[in-house]
Amino acid sequence: MENFVNVPIGDVREYWNRRPCNIRHSTAPIGTKEYFDQVEARKYMVEPHIPGFAEFDRWKGKSVLEIGCGIGTDTINFARAGAEVTAVDLSSESLKLAKQRAEVFGFSDRISFHEVNAEKLSDYIEPKKYDLVYSFGVIHHSPHPETIMQQIRDNFVGPGSTLKLMVYYRYSWKVLWMLLQEGGKFWKLDDIVAKHSEAQTGCPVTYSYSKSSVANLLGKGFEIEDTFVDHIFPYQIPKYVKYEYEKEWYWGMLPDSVFRGLEKTFGWHLCLTARAK
Repeated sequence: MENFVNVPIGDVREYWNRRPCNIRHSTAPIGTKEYFDQVEARKYMVEPHIPGFAEFDRWKGKSVLEIGCGIGTDTINFARAGAEVTAVDLSSESLKLAKQRAEVFGFSDRISFHEVNAEKLSDYIEPKKYDLVYSFGVIHHSPHPETIMQQIRDNFVGPGSTLKLMVYYRYSWKVLWMLLQEGGKFWKLDDIVAKHSEAQTGCPVTYSYSKSSVANLLGKGFEIEDTFVDHIFPYQIPKYVKYEYEKEWYWGMLPDSVFRGLEKTFGWHLCLTARAK
């Protein structure tokens, strides 16, 4: 997993500035309340495990550090539940929308936004203990995820702090699908995963993890409380981009219970909850 260590962080920033994650989840005018409501509804329709994983209501009156807030869907829900949120992101374009979202919903006083390279987090954010450090689908896009984890361990958690982390699962259906799309060139797997990992092809950095390798990423400062995998995207992409939700025939023919079983075994999202020692 050394393929991406020399990728400039500027390449990652430029990629996400070109197309912030989930920015096309609505046809409403960008920045309106209707737009943000539709983005949230579509995100949680496609990825319904997120609210249960984040446990938004649990953090009422608590401090939350979100690493990689994107355009702020989860951010707003932490604030809506009563948390005090520090939200950081590498992408200035994502942050513009996240800040606008906070203003639209009246939560600017509960959220502090910062444009930050998380590998140097403590250079920009004053170190302190947070009740929750949350990062969903983010640190695997940084050239040195282990550096981000060291930042978290050394500066932003204390005994009893919770870490909730989602990274991509190496032994997922999506990785197999990508490999098949590229003619089974398993010796180029890391590059193939990066190429196809996001809606916009050609992501500069995308690491994927097994359950054991993500535990190694966390290091000795955390006790893992829960790990699970979830999320297989079942929809026909040409229709999905037109906001039509028709499943691929092979997923549509499966009973819901069977499909959910497959998601829990070969899902793309590896979700982990840990407590700082």
